[in-house]
Amino acid sequence: MQKNKRIAVAVVEHNDRFLVGIRDSGDSLAGYHEFPGGKIEPGETIQEAAVRECLEETGIKVVPVGLYSQTIHHYDHASVELNFIACSVEHSADPQHGFVWMNREDLDNCRFPEGNNQLLRELEAKISPEPINEVG
Repeated sequence: MQKNKRIAVAVVEHNDRFLVGIRDSGDSLAGYHEFPGGKIEPGETIQEAAVRECLEETGIKVVPVGLYSQTIHHYDHASVELNFIACSVEHSADPQHGFVWMNREDLDNCRFPEGNNQLLRELEAKISPEPINEVG
């Protein structure tokens, strides 16, 4: 069995709105909504990966502030370990590359990949993420 792909996902909240995009036609799960994120590079922490991916994908610089539930999900094309990192905006800016700010209540109208289901339940219930310990 293949090893899970480790993914960091930046769950960026600002004024009770979340940074959301739609996956490109060439991507797996094309047309689904997504939070910014991607593969964790060797030597990178999940928080570092979330910050890097968010900046690359949206042009928004964020600060990791908490952790939501980690999920392992098996899709037909891959098995993924999804690490959801709560982030706040470091410098306010308009998102790029098709990402938009979406109200919490509008997330229900989006079509996210199944691996996001637990996170979406937590967001709907307004469950706070676990704070990130700053211990080295």
